[in-house]
Amino acid sequence: MIKEFLSRIRKLLTSYIQVRLTWYFLLILLPLAGFSLFAIAKSQVILEVQTGERTQGALHTMTDYLDLTLQNIEQLSSLIAFDTNVNTTLQSVGQEPEKQSFVHFAQVMDQITSMTTVNLIVDQITIIHMPSRTVISTKFGGGKLPAGAENQEWYQHLMEANGGTIFFTPQVGESYFDADSVHLIRTMDPYNRTLMNPNLLILSVKKSALIELAKPLLPSKNANIYLFDNDGRSITGTGGSVNNQVWEKGDKVRTIRKSTQTGTEMVTISVKSKLSGWSLMMEQPLWEIRSHTDSLKIFSYSILVVSLVLAIWTSWIIYRGISAPLRKLAYGMKQLRTGNFTIQLEDTRVDELGYVIESFNRMAENQKTLIRDHYEKQLLLSKMELKFLQSQINPHFLYNTLDSIYWTAKNYEADEISEMVLNLSKFFRLSLNKGNETFTVKETIEHLKYYIKVQQLRFLDHFTVRFDIAEESAHYHVLKLLLQPLVENAVLHGLEKQSSGGELAISSYVDGGYLVLEVRDNGVGVSNDRLDYICGKLEEAARQAVEGISTDIKKEKDLFGLRNVVARMKLYYGNESQFQFESGHHMGTRITLRLPLDMCESPIEEQAG
Repeated sequence: MIKEFLSRIRKLLTSYIQVRLTWYFLLILLPLAGFSLFAIAKSQVILEVQTGERTQGALHTMTDYLDLTLQNIEQLSSLIAFDTNVNTTLQSVGQEPEKQSFVHFAQVMDQITSMTTVNLIVDQITIIHMPSRTVISTKFGGGKLPAGAENQEWYQHLMEANGGTIFFTPQVGESYFDADSVHLIRTMDPYNRTLMNPNLLILSVKKSALIELAKPLLPSKNANIYLFDNDGRSITGTGGSVNNQVWEKGDKVRTIRKSTQTGTEMVTISVKSKLSGWSLMMEQPLWEIRSHTDSLKIFSYSILVVSLVLAIWTSWIIYRGISAPLRKLAYGMKQLRTGNFTIQLEDTRVDELGYVIESFNRMAENQKTLIRDHYEKQLLLSKMELKFLQSQINPHFLYNTLDSIYWTAKNYEADEISEMVLNLSKFFRLSLNKGNETFTVKETIEHLKYYIKVQQLRFLDHFTVRFDIAEESAHYHVLKLLLQPLVENAVLHGLEKQSSGGELAISSYVDGGYLVLEVRDNGVGVSNDRLDYICGKLEEAARQAVEGISTDIKKEKDLFGLRNVVARMKLYYGNESQFQFESGHHMGTRITLRLPLDMCESPIEEQAG
């Protein structure tokens, strides 16, 4: 692979003067630009390291402050948990509170309410009297603990702490507690081992209050800071997707990762408190840190681009004066080979190359004149012959002639002849259809009736016709003369050989996304061998039409009408259309066309427009 690549480079350098000249200039300019970019990249790394060290120091200071705040909250909880008056009052209330019990609860409420002034960061103090499951809150007053609280995660952890404190950060809908707060939970009077169902103390701190302590550390409005508990779960943060943040455990303090919201590369600095186990993580867009060196990088890129443009421009001037006329002449020769005899090369040179280009232009003009004189005469002759042939089959001539035959038959009282001529005249008039390519199903049936009437008169009415046209299918459009060959095939090959009792059935209906047209007869049918032969020929015609293979159906007289129908159907309606030929010896024949509805909703002329 490398040898092939080097071979191509060598071929470009030896084959094109412009490439070789450009390469020489770049050999001089690119090393200088590369050295500048290396210096800028090195300065960016140094700046990022220094920024990370400053941020890390600030985060360590903030974790120490958070530890101090948590210690103050724990000390406040100890004051309440070991308060003899509060414990005595709570223990005097049994499982079924009496009227005096509510007085005791009110006394406890007054005592804990006064203690909220000791630590302003505490948002709420709650005591749960477990024997009666009564909740006493400084914020919401009284209430009842919901059933099943003992089965929740926080209660299990509290029992495992054996009298100690736990910090619990619930998610939305996870537990009884407010999801917008961090809760310190412990048991009341923890050293009293006689209590079988100890009361609970809960100090709640708003997450927003905790993150407000760390906000002054943010270096810009695009930076965010997040707080995690000792299990690595997100507590709060300034970003929009706090719950999606994950504490990345490891030895690396500084990492670079993509933001889950914006996809921007973010530099993250993480520190963990050794005392509480809580962690702080700050993230800042990488582009902000590098913004100080971006101007130097843009300047270096500008030098590189200007150098590249100058190299190409200089080589192009030299190349244009040496070989550009020859390449222009080669282009003109190529255009002549493709049949473009109107090509004229522009050049203002007065030297030998200018003379060669002028000679080429004269040669192309002479070639165009010779071809125009010969082929335009042939084209004019062909058009005259075509107009002459068209005049021989003038529709008015056909209508007038049939009309004359009709009135002559009337004069001689030949009613059958006059009726046949009348129906034949209407059949041809509708077949021409003023140049339109499609009929509605209703018009198609009307057109077929004239043709079938002529055939019935010809065969002395020894077969009957039945039409089953569904009302919802009558307005759809189909190609003209698409059903007439099928009806002709049924009459001539199926019903003609029967002396009586013949029936021709024509039906149309909508099935799913298809317009279905059927022509059935109860004639002699075909043998199995003949059926296989017919199906094979029709499949071949359908395949050739879909693949665009040029075939002359007229050269093969056998099955001409059926092959014509299949080819026209596939060419217009595409491969989704279906043609089915079913028959059996003395079992009649059924031919089914399935056409996509979306191709039948309007005339072909409107679809082409």
